[in-house]
Amino acid sequence: MFRGTYEHAIDAKGRTSFPSKFRELLAAEGTSTLWITTSLDNCLVAYTPRHFKEFEEKLESLPQFDRAVRDMKRIYLGSATPVDVDTVGRLLIPSLLREHAKLKREAIWAGNGKNVELWDKGAYQAARLAITENEERREEIAQRLAELGL
Repeated sequence: MFRGTYEHAIDAKGRTSFPSKFRELLAAEGTSTLWITTSLDNCLVAYTPRHFKEFEEKLESLPQFDRAVRDMKRIYLGSATPVDVDTVGRLLIPSLLREHAKLKREAIWAGNGKNVELWDKGAYQAARLAITENEERREEIAQRLAELGL
């Protein structure tokens, strides 16, 4: 499971490093490939091949004529790109994906369980503050988690 938050730079060509703790998870699965895609948020989402396949199969099992399903497929599957992590842990984020997340020089890799998000550092900090500094939003989250049994 991807856990933790790590800050890394992105160079002018769109290369960045994948955190060493996360590389260990890839190695444990016998791969050096990530599936990276756009998200409903202004970030990217990266999956191991196994977890991306599970996610894709869940999406494919949903009704094809449901507008929300079509939109999700368009956002998540339509932009999905396999990216190789090299032997020193670097990877190239394709330009269309970088544009979606508005990635600049400083980026945050944020573990999210079965996937990991890649954010522009400023956008990540703003997204977290929008939750942590808004009592009403925190209460909504707590209520919804209670409804889900957590």
